[in-house]
Amino acid sequence: MTVPPTKPQLAHAIALEWDLLTSAQQALKNHRIPLTSITARAEDIIREDAQGKTTTRDEILKTAMRYLDTDTLLCWVPEKDMYDVEPTEEGGKRRETLRELQMRVAQDIIGFLTTEVWPGIEIKPILNADSIMPVSQPQATKDVIQGWISGLPAYELAALERGVIAAKSLLVAVRLVVEWSENFRHLQRPGRKRFGIEEAAHAASLEVTWQTDRWGEVEDTHDVDKEDLKRQLGSVVLLVSGESR
Repeated sequence: MTVPPTKPQLAHAIALEWDLLTSAQQALKNHRIPLTSITARAEDIIREDAQGKTTTRDEILKTAMRYLDTDTLLCWVPEKDMYDVEPTEEGGKRRETLRELQMRVAQDIIGFLTTEVWPGIEIKPILNADSIMPVSQPQATKDVIQGWISGLPAYELAALERGVIAAKSLLVAVRLVVEWSENFRHLQRPGRKRFGIEEAAHAASLEVTWQTDRWGEVEDTHDVDKEDLKRQLGSVVLLVSGESR
């Protein structure tokens, strides 16, 4: 396996992954070699690009665009229903509702994407205030996003695929890739709070976190899922990061 010379952290992490294996059988389990598998995916795309093939690219593009239609970041709970509990006071302050939290987190990410990555496009919530039927994004928005994904370098494309599937959100995955990719240095502003693994995991699991904070966590289920999500998103960061100038 070849790793670009600008990615020493990725190379060391892959080596560590193999150092921790205790048998050849373990190497057949993707969850034990997440960095090896995602790097191999990127190298497959590079080989296909050299051969003029687009099989893997087309597959990832189709998957990513399908997730946009049901993006976790854009699914907000209804404004009000009969089961709502009135927001409580915390330290003299009104606690925001789940919908308000979802809107705040989403608007921060959408604001970045529609200003820095896809200037001028419209991204709207996919659920109306009182409906469970998803609303499709404008065709112009889909065209711009599809064109952007199609033009991604191999390592960014492989990272995007994993981020989308892990977070159930194309927008969260794009935000994370852009924040850490060596190919998007021009969009990474010094002094701005970085959008990292914790922020991406938080944005992707707002409703689960909200419910477990309220009703409690199922041991060996919610806690394991939470750490696995961060592990997957961490592999995205390692794959796209680099030291190119």
